[in-house]
Amino acid sequence: MTDATLVLAKLTTVREHVDRIERRRSGTFEQFRGDVDRQDALALSLIVALQESADIALHIASDEGWGVSSSYAAAFGLLADRGVIDRDLSRQMAAIASLRNRVAHGYGSVDLDRIWREVPDGVAALRAFAAAIAAFIEPPPPPSR
Repeated sequence: MTDATLVLAKLTTVREHVDRIERRRSGTFEQFRGDVDRQDALALSLIVALQESADIALHIASDEGWGVSSSYAAAFGLLADRGVIDRDLSRQMAAIASLRNRVAHGYGSVDLDRIWREVPDGVAALRAFAAAIAAFIEPPPPPSR
């Protein structure tokens, strides 16, 4: 059985960092490109939001006995296999995981243009993921008689 308290705490962190990502991506790309501190802050919030999301996926899959995945993308796939999130959202979350990996591990040089372009879709996916997980953890009450 999934520890709802733990998952809800992680969802709070996801939502807080998604809000920060949106604030840090305000203005123009030229402003963003010229502000190294804002680049770093956005990257950190991206890493934290995805890491917490992946932890949630891994936690649910393990606690529910659905298996242990070998990657973040596979963890989101396990949730899609069980109908917790849809297949399209699973693919979107895997794409964010890839972006997170490029930032966290410095694959080559970090492409600021690409981060700028990918962040809005990533934010939307993270918000959809948080909503789907909240619905899974707190299913609606049964209809009244």
